[in-house]
Amino acid sequence: MTRKMKIGVLTGGGDVPGLNSCIKAFTYRAIDAGHEVIGIRRGWRGVSHLNADDPQSLAKWMTPLGKIQVRTVDRHGGTFLHTSRTNPQKMKRRDLPDHLVGKYGDGDPNEKVDITPEVMKTLQRLEIDWLMAIGGDDTLSYAARLNREGYPVVAVPKTMDNDVMGTDYCIGFSSAVTRSINFITDLRTPAGSHERFLVVELFGRYSGETALITGYLAGVDRVLISEVPCEMDKLARLLLADKKNNPSQYAVVVVSEGATLVGGEMQLAGEADAFGHRKLGGIGDIIGAELKRITGENVMVQKLAYLMRAGAPDSLDRFVAYNFGNLAYELMEGGQKGNMVAIHDGRYTTVPVEVASSGRRQVNVREFYDLEEYLPKISGVRGKPMFLY
Repeated sequence: MTRKMKIGVLTGGGDVPGLNSCIKAFTYRAIDAGHEVIGIRRGWRGVSHLNADDPQSLAKWMTPLGKIQVRTVDRHGGTFLHTSRTNPQKMKRRDLPDHLVGKYGDGDPNEKVDITPEVMKTLQRLEIDWLMAIGGDDTLSYAARLNREGYPVVAVPKTMDNDVMGTDYCIGFSSAVTRSINFITDLRTPAGSHERFLVVELFGRYSGETALITGYLAGVDRVLISEVPCEMDKLARLLLADKKNNPSQYAVVVVSEGATLVGGEMQLAGEADAFGHRKLGGIGDIIGAELKRITGENVMVQKLAYLMRAGAPDSLDRFVAYNFGNLAYELMEGGQKGNMVAIHDGRYTTVPVEVASSGRRQVNVREFYDLEEYLPKISGVRGKPMFLY
């Protein structure tokens, strides 16, 4: 057996179904091999706020993981370790933990400081040999930073947008699409009963893949994605025709939250988070109001939002999460630090963790989207990626 290791596990960014399944699979493998596993609560906020010399702080930000602790967690969605959107290399002074107040100066409380040296000291003080970080491109960008500093990390991609660079699939995508399809199917009942337009807004900041695939599988009339600005007069004409041609006299359009109107901007609100993102949402309401103004028809607007990632994972997310967890352990066992587990061409593989934050993966509009009809364009799929990105 290899030397006994102490391994930290954390989840960051938005929660998705499948996180707990990944943690369980990883923990079982590590425990069976004789290693110690520590759960770090609240993502990068845990490693940045933890005071290794304070027993109360240790209890607040860390929890031991064994088979008993993770035995049933895969039956539930979200992350039992909790999560946050914290970026230790860009932390506002006002957000510093008590034991670091004043250490980085007493200037503007909103000025951002890099506390990575403190994170490194904390991990070394805790004698954590390896760290598994599960997250999207923002969370994994900091894993890449630790890797550049020489700290052993392994990364696991998750996001319901399925837009992390370097992998065909991210934990959470299938469950989000499945839920969205089911809700749209149910929403057809009131839309048809009242003979209305139905506008369904889905998560999807820069990538419209979740909306594209959901709209394709749910058989909706039109799909608006983040990559293509919408011309309202054209959309109104299309939906009027869709409604007229539907025996039940209704029409459905799915909208990515990051979609825009021609000449307009994303609908943003609130203060930017630690990675520079403001909250998105509201484009569905704008499109609904514009449809009513242009056509005079009544409109239902439904924002699915957190319902997309609520509840337990579906079978695909559970399956991939288990395998990602197992592969992540095998990377540590083999000393292969600085890698992200991934799927390429239907096979499990790895890529350097830096790839995760090397750009934005978006819908291939030329291949998979009809600009004139605002519809998925799925044909001649031989040789194309399974998830059509």
